[in-house]
Amino acid sequence: MGKKAIIAGASGLIGGELIKILLADPEYTEVLALVRTPLKLSHEKLNQNSVDFDKLDDYAHLITGTAIFCTLGSTQKKTPDLKVYRKIDHDYPVKLAEIAVENGIEQFHLTSSIGADSRSSNFYTKMKGETEEDVKATGVEGIIIYRPSLLTGDRKERRFGEGLMQGLSKIINPVLFGGLKKYRSISAHTVATCMVKLSKTELKGIYFYESDDIQQTAS
Repeated sequence: MGKKAIIAGASGLIGGELIKILLADPEYTEVLALVRTPLKLSHEKLNQNSVDFDKLDDYAHLITGTAIFCTLGSTQKKTPDLKVYRKIDHDYPVKLAEIAVENGIEQFHLTSSIGADSRSSNFYTKMKGETEEDVKATGVEGIIIYRPSLLTGDRKERRFGEGLMQGLSKIINPVLFGGLKKYRSISAHTVATCMVKLSKTELKGIYFYESDDIQQTAS
């Protein structure tokens, strides 16, 4: 029997790569994308459901399968209201994890961020850390949390500062060794590849993958 993936965040940088990999993977026979606006993508294995993420309980009966891949996230520039920002990056992933438990979904894959720490004084890293903690508390059988460093890849929107950092990372990456390797930039495609690869294992418990772990696993 084939696997079914549920993706939240398929329009993002990692989610876009993830959906392409899953649709091409013969072990996955169905991919359910939870979206606000339908993707301009059609495939025999792809089902798209337009949802109101503020009312995820209304769609819980649809959210069944093998694994949930949650790549939801925003930026302060796109979402200057910090309450809304927190809903996207914290509340929605936690609610999806709760639904996973209710529906017997065995794996929950969450993209977080390097430096995530619920005790941080920085809003972003604190929020990411709190999301990790609250997802862990839901009790999903297998929780895999990814903490990539600077992501590289083709974004739909232009981000000047991030584009500059991507260029600099090509110079900086080679000199980051040992414990500093986790700070190397990493491509969204590599992160997505790692996520799919681990989803086909029998992981139970809670696992964290930093950028260097992600890179090694995806290779």
